Amino acid sequence: MTATGPITLLTDFGLDDPYVGVMKAVLLGHCPSAQIVDLCHSIAPYDKVAAAFWISRVFPWFPAGTVHLVVVDPEVGSARQAIVLSAYGQLFVGPDNGILSGIAQSPGAVARQIVPEELDLAPPSRTFHGRDVFAPVAARLLRGSLEFANVGSALSILCAPVLPEPTETANGVSGQVATIDRFGNALTNIAQPAGQGRYRARMGDLTVPVLDTYSDAERGSILAVFGSFGTLELSQREGHAARTLGIGQGAPVELERAP
Repeated sequence: MTATGPITLLTDFGLDDPYVGVMKAVLLGHCPSAQIVDLCHSIAPYDKVAAAFWISRVFPWFPAGTVHLVVVDPEVGSARQAIVLSAYGQLFVGPDNGILSGIAQSPGAVARQIVPEELDLAPPSRTFHGRDVFAPVAARLLRGSLEFANVGSALSILCAPVLPEPTETANGVSGQVATIDRFGNALTNIAQPAGQGRYRARMGDLTVPVLDTYSDAERGSILAVFGSFGTLELSQREGHAARTLGIGQGAPVELERAP
């Protein structure tokens, strides 16, 4: 496929240091016309599960030809592979550490290995492959000086996905909290079911109704909604649900059809 832009950035670098700015400098150095979209740089350090959740939920909003640069890379400098993934008419550039593996399971997806010396990249540092490997490759793809077919050899096996799939139960679906947003909503890996119906969410001894909006609940009460990215959320109206409930990433949640 051909990259036509824009190019997005999803990292755990934060904005207190110049890492994001330097990556943008590399992108613009290779492709001055690049349209750069900052998806998020506030992923908790090393949080591959949150990164996998967000990239899988965000990419459908972008047009065909978009390049997604995803750098949450605790294993930087190790033997883990660097990859470019073609899926859904878009390209995903990042480490093979499970973040992109769920998207890679889609029909027609193809992953290719990045070998820096084969692409005439300068020897990369051991700690900043976002600058030295992923950004140059992403920019070349966008500029058209590198075609996806010429990135490297196709890979048939990638790391296992870090974001687990929910499982069916006798009463509904069992999943877990994937990430907590800045409002304290606990976003899960349970997708909104197709069709109409009333549902409830269960977490341990707590059972709450799935409502249409936050405002359908009384101020301060715990509720569940199917959020704007299509997954079940545990929330607290005008409060911080995760802090109130004492839950975090990985907490088990069940979705049941309400009687």
